[in-house]
Amino acid sequence: MLGDAELMGRIEDGESDRVEFTASTTDLDKFREAICAFANDLPGNGEPGLLFIGLQDDGRCAGSTIDDGLLQTLGGLRTDGKILPFPVMEVARRRLRDCDVAVVQVEPSDNRPLKVDGRCWIRTGPRRGQATAEEERRLTEKRRWGNVPYDMHGVAGAAVEADMDMRAFENDYLPSAVSPEVPAENRRDRGAQLRALRLVAPNGAPTVTAILMLGRDPRYWFPGAYLQFVRYAGTEVTSDILDHAELSGPLPEQLREADRVLRLNIANALDTRGERHVEVRSYPYEALRELVRNAAIHRNYENSHTPVRISWLADRVEILSPGSAFGEVGRDNFGRGATSYRNPTIAEAMKNMGFMQRFGIGIETARRTLAENGNPPPEFDVQDAFVLVTVRRRP
Repeated sequence: MLGDAELMGRIEDGESDRVEFTASTTDLDKFREAICAFANDLPGNGEPGLLFIGLQDDGRCAGSTIDDGLLQTLGGLRTDGKILPFPVMEVARRRLRDCDVAVVQVEPSDNRPLKVDGRCWIRTGPRRGQATAEEERRLTEKRRWGNVPYDMHGVAGAAVEADMDMRAFENDYLPSAVSPEVPAENRRDRGAQLRALRLVAPNGAPTVTAILMLGRDPRYWFPGAYLQFVRYAGTEVTSDILDHAELSGPLPEQLREADRVLRLNIANALDTRGERHVEVRSYPYEALRELVRNAAIHRNYENSHTPVRISWLADRVEILSPGSAFGEVGRDNFGRGATSYRNPTIAEAMKNMGFMQRFGIGIETARRTLAENGNPPPEFDVQDAFVLVTVRRRP
């Protein structure tokens, strides 16, 4: 975060393509649009943008209440799933010129364009507005391909028409990823849509995300890109196998089929000990669903031919995800609130298609629903080559 002297200088210079003032502390949509516009950095300043909350349009103090609750809300805008892909930002409370303000500092993104609910916002001078088709094309061209994560790399040898299901793209993915009015307003062609949504590389090849989400045969390109389910009769993997399945196809199909398999295998019973008979489950479906989705989204697709493995034993369920913890997440803080995405574009696509409501709450949801159902908390074993989650059956 910039120092107080630099922040004061920005305030004195007034609103610009790098500075915005607002007196409101509740207009979250306005905050998201400002963050998106700064991250897109259409003018190409290469410097952070600053949103000052608690100042009037002319820079005078608005007397707004800047408390910890507001700071937490502002920090949560990064991962609430409205701004995609994730912005890089900091939030702080400062006292400047005898005025309490909240400062949101937003770094220019390498992975443009960013959008809020499918709409691309930019800033030109002191004006914030929606990008035109031409402006969005310019943002796409500013993308720093050398810095993008693996899931945005082009798949060598793959072709859009031959290896992607374009009907699924147009009928399912595009309407979920872009505000309905945008394609009609901009009249952009299919190639521009694919580029803007990070589904094709500069050479025109489908990206890893495109093949995994919309590919005709993802396992041809990524042999380990499937879910393996095995149910055992006993408590060891040497026990007799009761059921076995390989769930293949694009990731959305895999996860829908995984939902069905989980529901079929959860045992239900009737607790008659109280005045009211209550149905109890061996496992809460919601917990297993979130953990399986986390395993599929965050796994290593780059150099692993191992599938996500769901081992259903008599006393527990084990979910193995190829690839260790990533980025800011390590053995010491895994599952404790820290978030870092190995596959941010896949995560964005899954959010667009409704498989995630918010980012960073899957493990929290699993913990909560397990506790509510009477199960022990999940156990995490983080190794160099995999992450293993163990969920114990309800006693």
